[in-house]
Amino acid sequence: MKYIALPLLTALLAACSQSEQHNTSSAGSADQHGFSAATESTRQKNNAVIGELPFTDQTDFEQANRGLIAAPASNQSVSSTGEMIWNMDEYQFVQGEAPASVNPSLWRQAKLNNINGLYEVKPGIYQLRGFDLANMTLIKGDTGWILVDPLTAAETAETAMAFARQHLGNEAISAVIFTHSHIDHFGGFDGLGLEGKDIPIYAPEGFIEEATSENVIAGTAMSRRSMFMYGKRLPRSERGHIGSGLGKGPAFGTFGIAEPTHIINHDNTEQTIDGVKFEFHYVPESEAPAEIVFYLPEMKAFCGAELVSRNMHNLYTLRGAKVRDALKWSAYIDQVREAVYEADTYFASHHWPMWGQQEIQTFLSQQRDTYKFIHDQTVRLMNQGLNADEIADRIALPESLDNSFHNRGYYGTTKHNSRAVFQGYLGWYDGNPANLDPLPTTEAAKRTIKVMGGIDQVVAQAQLSFDQASDDPYAYRWVAQLLNKAVIAEPGHKGATALLARTYDQLGYQAESGPWRDVYLSAAYELRHGAPETGIDLKKMRGLLLATPPERFFETMAVRLNGDKAAGEKAQIKVHFTDRNESFLLSLDNSVLHHKKVSADSPADATLNISHTLFIDVVIGRAGIKDVVFSDDLEVDGSRLDLLNFLRLFDQPKGAFPIVNRPD
Repeated sequence: MKYIALPLLTALLAACSQSEQHNTSSAGSADQHGFSAATESTRQKNNAVIGELPFTDQTDFEQANRGLIAAPASNQSVSSTGEMIWNMDEYQFVQGEAPASVNPSLWRQAKLNNINGLYEVKPGIYQLRGFDLANMTLIKGDTGWILVDPLTAAETAETAMAFARQHLGNEAISAVIFTHSHIDHFGGFDGLGLEGKDIPIYAPEGFIEEATSENVIAGTAMSRRSMFMYGKRLPRSERGHIGSGLGKGPAFGTFGIAEPTHIINHDNTEQTIDGVKFEFHYVPESEAPAEIVFYLPEMKAFCGAELVSRNMHNLYTLRGAKVRDALKWSAYIDQVREAVYEADTYFASHHWPMWGQQEIQTFLSQQRDTYKFIHDQTVRLMNQGLNADEIADRIALPESLDNSFHNRGYYGTTKHNSRAVFQGYLGWYDGNPANLDPLPTTEAAKRTIKVMGGIDQVVAQAQLSFDQASDDPYAYRWVAQLLNKAVIAEPGHKGATALLARTYDQLGYQAESGPWRDVYLSAAYELRHGAPETGIDLKKMRGLLLATPPERFFETMAVRLNGDKAAGEKAQIKVHFTDRNESFLLSLDNSVLHHKKVSADSPADATLNISHTLFIDVVIGRAGIKDVVFSDDLEVDGSRLDLLNFLRLFDQPKGAFPIVNRPD
């Protein structure tokens, strides 16, 4: 069995370590981090939510607690160096009624996601929930555990398995299933203690390619945006991060991956694994580019992976990603619904299970119809000439879908999923010629502020709107748009910065979506405290690049080529990986870099004979270019100076660029 080290980076999780501080906010007008108190307008809006949804229905809490075998007294995972990787204990403040600074619906979801421990789903199926963002599932086979989705990090997977063995016995792991290609479902593999053991590993077709490629090219930008989406820098408090809706938050530790031994596609969906019959359903390009769900016919149990979950999911994720196909997603759910009609138990890669044949069928039907409704109604309004923002503000789920908690926008939302459908069909241009070639953001902001009478006048008008929020449902959104231009035009203006931060506080407090809350509050945090000094850069991608095919690595080089520096330059550089016995020709012309695999004797201006590992260290800046090129650690056929000049044409992205202001 081939094991591949993968110690860091997908954009989904790479930027999402534990928060910088974890303190419950005080009751004063501003807490120790500067977050303001909920305004009367926010209190009114959040109080109104209580009357809109069936909060008296305790079914979810009953199901989330059902089958508990044991709950840890303290749920933490720590690295070998003492770094805190996972800490459920810091969410203990999520109790009782929702404070004014949290949407009651999101608070309810956060309370449900706080329920953690080892659970029996039904005889032979167990889940570890709350040990990471995702769930780990154990299915009893003839000789050991069939393990489904080994969490995000080695540290959390090791903690979870140790807890399971403490209460279930020291059974061996007989097989592993990766349901899909997102890191929170495979990254903890190295914590299972399987090195050197030959066990079957099942995964969907395309798993390795998607798992190692997602976000590589745009990884720096996606990782920075992930800091906002998951509230990396926020305190864990009633005025800060309370959870992601999908779970609590990502674990940030040591990541790994293993090469599957068995690939599931449309042609081989029926498998017997360690004596257990599985009916797999191959559902690519739904929630993940490579994904499977499965049914256990002898147990009448259906694993939905992440095709369905206890929230509306993302057709577009706020960190930045390719838009997902709502129609395809909906159709997959319908196909699976019919295939698992006899299922009386549902469990998945996130959240808690569900029992009852009719309950499961209703759940699947409503999830199916949620994505199709958003698709169909967006396209209907799009064809009437409305743009993405107009549609997002108008579209609303029908009551039959909207009143089901599992359809609520705790992670994805109707608004930004609608925009995703619009983007998928028509792209960035809304058809209005004024938006065909708009001014750059900073230039537009400066001109707008000037024509409005200057920044002080703009701040005064924004304050009036802020104060009228109880009577104007658009007030905070309008103030945010207005002051966004102000702080971009004059980043040092204290009045604009302070009022915009207070506005983002209120928008965050009102948000039902965990990521929306974290985005707004992260913006408020950075307005008060500045952007981070460091972020995810290419050095952090080292482990991922080592696990990635060289062809894809050269693609990342191409998007880091500085076109201005490369103007007029021509080069033919061959890279021969001595430890892999592979050669690649890099061709530079017209400020564009191409690559192709070639034979070892192909001609080039210079040939670099180097190990794959050292070459990556050179290009990402972990090893100094000049020192390495002129050292004895590598062999160069041709001009070393030409090679050095070639390598100097590539940028080293910083990964900590400003978001609420603009980069220089």
